[in-house]
Amino acid sequence: MEEKKYFYKYPHPAITTDSVVFGFDGKTLHVLLIERGGEPYKGSWAIPGGFIHMDETVEDGAMRELKEETGVDNLYLEQFHVFSAVDRDPRERVITVAFFALVRKSDYHVIGGDDAANAEWFAIDNLPELAFDHREIILMARERLQEKLRTDPLAFKLLDVKFVMSELQNLYEVINDTTYDRRNFTRKMISTGFLEDCGPSPTPLHNRIPQLYSFKENAYRQEQKKKKSRKYPFDF
Repeated sequence: MEEKKYFYKYPHPAITTDSVVFGFDGKTLHVLLIERGGEPYKGSWAIPGGFIHMDETVEDGAMRELKEETGVDNLYLEQFHVFSAVDRDPRERVITVAFFALVRKSDYHVIGGDDAANAEWFAIDNLPELAFDHREIILMARERLQEKLRTDPLAFKLLDVKFVMSELQNLYEVINDTTYDRRNFTRKMISTGFLEDCGPSPTPLHNRIPQLYSFKENAYRQEQKKKKSRKYPFDF
């Protein structure tokens, strides 16, 4: 295939992607950070990202960077904002397209690769000093996740396919920065009709045997399509 040539006489910005990867360990919401292996900000923590290639979309670029820098792929990935401050990158004029991604508990362990010296999870309320404007990006991603939780059951993409109710409640509480009454939370979740009872957990919890549940995503999507005015049963 002949290589494409691009010529334009006026200065124009470079484009990158940056991805805020959220993970949940059963108690705390975490963000995946990489230790930068090159300048600028060598040795500093940052969210995974990089420059897009000429032959790929921003979505393809975001997934490629995640795979190269963290070993993570096949994630739920959603674009949420474009950051374009003139001086956000000391190298040149750079605009970044920001995404958030969700990692299931079973996929929680990652290994750094490519130009990332290391990859590590950090509690979202205890982040280190970050390169570029990445703290601002993370804060906006969390706000977006809170908004999406009201209209879409994204919480289940942060849990294993089978989970206990206390994990689901903990996740809602840490994302929304609030607390819920255990009985009321359980009652409302079960009343949605979109949780399947998978029987007792093989692992005791606080000297009791909790029930396992799974989310009936296909049933949820089909039900939402039937309704003329959308209702959000998982909006607390």
